[in-house]
Amino acid sequence: MPSDGYRLVADPALNPSPTLPALIWAEGIAPPVPTETTPEVLRALLERVQSVGEEFVPSTTRQRVRGMLRFGKYKPAGRSKPASEFLLRAALSDAFPLVNGPVDVNNIVSLESGLPGSIFDAELSGRELRVRRGEPGESYVFNTSGQSIDLEDLLLVSRSTGSGWIPCGNPVKDSMETKIRLETRDVLAILYAPTDEPIASVETWAARYAELLDRQCSASSVGYRLGFD
Repeated sequence: MPSDGYRLVADPALNPSPTLPALIWAEGIAPPVPTETTPEVLRALLERVQSVGEEFVPSTTRQRVRGMLRFGKYKPAGRSKPASEFLLRAALSDAFPLVNGPVDVNNIVSLESGLPGSIFDAELSGRELRVRRGEPGESYVFNTSGQSIDLEDLLLVSRSTGSGWIPCGNPVKDSMETKIRLETRDVLAILYAPTDEPIASVETWAARYAELLDRQCSASSVGYRLGFD
């Protein structure tokens, strides 16, 4: 196991993998209180997106990200499309969500890169995560209203419970069970890139994610790593 203790593994059944993931972490962050005003880095990004329009994230990138999720019965369209597409639409409609520092960083990098991301409270998710596909009948609640998402065939992240691997996130919506809370001090995030994304590009966005967690969340330490362990 790497010296930092964080580990991302691929389920043996996920072969070939449709994603080249980046694992990003931050420790000792400031209390993630609700965001009340738009951070300057996000304000500047929204201005750029609105000046360019939908092609701020090229259609080819959006198609490649959808292709990363398309498998079996799972079709990435409508309410099942990648979170990065929801964020692009929100940016263009002046309805971009403000949540808290770590989630805002996730959303900034996802919008800027066109790649969906997940972010977890590391105390709740654990330091080792496994990427796999959802099994028949699997689902989880993703918001405070109790709405759930069907996970069958969807690319997802799971956490170890000691007796098995329980889904906690995916490129569409993350589980309520491991979401950021006021008590969160360490976070663990994943940026999902298609396997044909240049490695240099994935590393650029992972570094950007870590840098923003450091700067926007006052982390005591940050890091990132590409691919699976």
